[in-house]
Amino acid sequence: MTGGQFGFETLAVRAGTQRSQFNEHSEGLYLTSSFVFDDAAEAARRFSGEEDGMVYSRYTNPTVQMLETRLAALEGAESCVSTASGMSAILAAMMSLMQSGEHVVVSRSVFGATIQLFNTVLKRFGIETTFVEPTQLDQWKDAVRPNTRVLFVETPSNPLTEIVDIKALSDIAHETGALLVVDNCFCTPALQRPIEYGADVVIHSATKYLDGQGRVLGGAVLGRQDVIRAPLTSFLRSAGPVLSPFNAWVVLKGLETLRLRMDAHCRAAHELALWLEQHPRVSRVYYPGLGSHPQHELAMRQQSAAGGIISFVVDGGRQAAWKVVDATQLISITANLGDAKSTITHPASTTHGRLSAEVRNAAGICEGLLRIAVGLEAVDDIKVDLDRGLARI
Repeated sequence: MTGGQFGFETLAVRAGTQRSQFNEHSEGLYLTSSFVFDDAAEAARRFSGEEDGMVYSRYTNPTVQMLETRLAALEGAESCVSTASGMSAILAAMMSLMQSGEHVVVSRSVFGATIQLFNTVLKRFGIETTFVEPTQLDQWKDAVRPNTRVLFVETPSNPLTEIVDIKALSDIAHETGALLVVDNCFCTPALQRPIEYGADVVIHSATKYLDGQGRVLGGAVLGRQDVIRAPLTSFLRSAGPVLSPFNAWVVLKGLETLRLRMDAHCRAAHELALWLEQHPRVSRVYYPGLGSHPQHELAMRQQSAAGGIISFVVDGGRQAAWKVVDATQLISITANLGDAKSTITHPASTTHGRLSAEVRNAAGICEGLLRIAVGLEAVDDIKVDLDRGLARI
């Protein structure tokens, strides 16, 4: 079942389904560490890769395989390899695609843990990183070196929702022989398919919108068969940051409602962003669906909708921002996003808190910045909850 045959909603419900001899309607949950072989020769063929089939759940499992097939169909990718979390997806991709002595160019506006991964963990393995302003294509061009292997970007970015021209960035990467890796966490394939614009690899934190209810951790790496399947599977087989069958099953169930949920998140976020933009206590709103967003036109060309994430700035720095957070009674104070429940976080002291003030300032993470992941509650109730805190500034 592929995208050429069926629509997105159909693929989200049915792609990748495998039924056992019991012919179950819902996807089976295979909670097993290993699989039994008919004889020693079959075991040898499976372990060597000479014969396809299940071997060990660290790198082959039917439930996990169903998720990977379905997500690949939704993204328009040839191959998908799932991982234990979104961060392990980035780690697995970088450790599989790069070698010591190679160079990666990374958007300055990425998740705080992603910056830490490139600056500390990967650096120890001899991978050098240059950070650039995501929307300044000249900076990407100037940063590329003969040994640059990867360009890595989030679009929209976390938390300022900056939009990068994926096609233009893919051209820069391919002109120099590098790969473009796009973190598509904020949009999901329901709103954006980076491969259609030239991206080589797509990263997901399935923890977020793919699950959609804040239940499990998960990640995925997608792309061409030759780039993804053998290198990533080999890394996971040896290193082990794999997705559990149970978590894969939960995310499979989440994908069934992905389009419906993303449509609802986007509608509510757009209404809330318009309200925040008019609020006297709010000095700036970052939301790609607003005409005031610097990359609004690009977002509307590249994405089918603006997404469910809003960031906004209040005057008064951290003290004022914390007043808004502490006054909430409905919105959850947590750094997760993509949940059915709306969440609020102060990036400078949480998701980006491990970064130096200098690095945060360079990325535009000021002390008055707040990020809202708009859930599925009544948007008027979210407004009342935020207004309670904004009135205290």
